[in-house]
Amino acid sequence: MPQIMNIYGCKINENIIKQTADVLVSTGLAAAGYTFLNLDDCWQSTRDSVTKKIIADPAKFPSGIPSLIQYVHSKGFKFGLYSDAGMQTCEGKPGSLGYEELDAETYAEWDIDYLKQDPPMSAALMKQSKKIYFSICEWGLEKPWLWAPPIANSWRTTGDISDHWYSFIAILEEYAYLAQYAGPGQWNDPDMLEVGNGGMKTHEYYLILLYGQF
Repeated sequence: MPQIMNIYGCKINENIIKQTADVLVSTGLAAAGYTFLNLDDCWQSTRDSVTKKIIADPAKFPSGIPSLIQYVHSKGFKFGLYSDAGMQTCEGKPGSLGYEELDAETYAEWDIDYLKQDPPMSAALMKQSKKIYFSICEWGLEKPWLWAPPIANSWRTTGDISDHWYSFIAILEEYAYLAQYAGPGQWNDPDMLEVGNGGMKTHEYYLILLYGQF
């Protein structure tokens, strides 16, 4: 699942997302099976003072998230977003605490396909007619592979990956024994693929891509 965070940080915008979708098609990655294009932190700006609905950063996403989702869908991909169960996201943007129902309704209206967030959002998503893939992100601290299958489609199993070989190996070692807990509709998530960001050697990236096929 390509995610637009580690290489760009918070320097994201709708043009970068569209270009990413285009490149996934032109390079053959879409044909190879890449399905989701997921947007991580820093897309949010504030909440509407009246409706309290979450608002995307108007400078970065002047056309709005729904328009961006339509573009990504037109390229044959599903679209994902990140949020946080607290008052703020990891980058200090508005979180969903106290707004779970409203945010779930908003994301369904926008037609997103994937949401990365913490466990409290699960019940709100399940009330929506739009089926949204729910990825729990609590870094494996409470062993979600033991309790998350009824409420989520996947769960992070470790802390955040970084663009270094030792980070990949550390996650692989923690992740290896969890295969028994995965299956259709319930997947272990070792975090995003780090490929081509410049922190590793070319042959190390090839090994990561090989690992990512399994």
